[in-house]
Amino acid sequence: MDKQPQVAQVIEVAPEDTARTYAAFCVLREGCAIMANPEKFASWVNEKQRPEGYRIVAAFLPEMPDAVAAAGFRVHCMLSRGLMLYVDDLVTLPEHRSSGYADLIFAWLVKEARRLGCEQLHLDSGHARHDAHRFYLKHGMVINAHHFSMPLD
Repeated sequence: MDKQPQVAQVIEVAPEDTARTYAAFCVLREGCAIMANPEKFASWVNEKQRPEGYRIVAAFLPEMPDAVAAAGFRVHCMLSRGLMLYVDDLVTLPEHRSSGYADLIFAWLVKEARRLGCEQLHLDSGHARHDAHRFYLKHGMVINAHHFSMPLD
C-alpha cells in the first residue's frame, strides 16, 4: 500500500522565519557563499533581497519545523512583459518530491499573481533541469525565450 503524502500548509514566510527555508533553497544553491549556513542565508535574504520586493512562500508539514518546499519570488514591471510575478527559485527537498508540495506552491503563486493584477508569471530554469521543465510544462507554462548571461569579474 502506497503511503499518502501528508497535507502541507502553504504560507508566506515572514522575515524572522526565513532560516526555516534554508534547507530547501540549499538544494538549488549549495556552494554559493550566501548558503554557508542558515543565519548567513537569512541575513542575505532579509537585508539584500526583501528590500527589493523579494518574498518567500513555503510548504510546511505539521511535525517539521523547516519547509519541505519553497519558492522565492518578486513582482516586476517590464516594457516587454508588463506586470509579472517572477519566480526566482522553486524547489522541493529531494525526499519530498512527487508529493504535491510544489503543486501547492505553484497554485499559490498563480493565485497571488492574479490577486496583484499581474499579466504573466515567469521563471528561468537551468537548461539541464528536465524534471523541473516537465513540471512547468505540466502546469501550463511555455518555453518562449533563451536567457543569456555574462559574468562581470
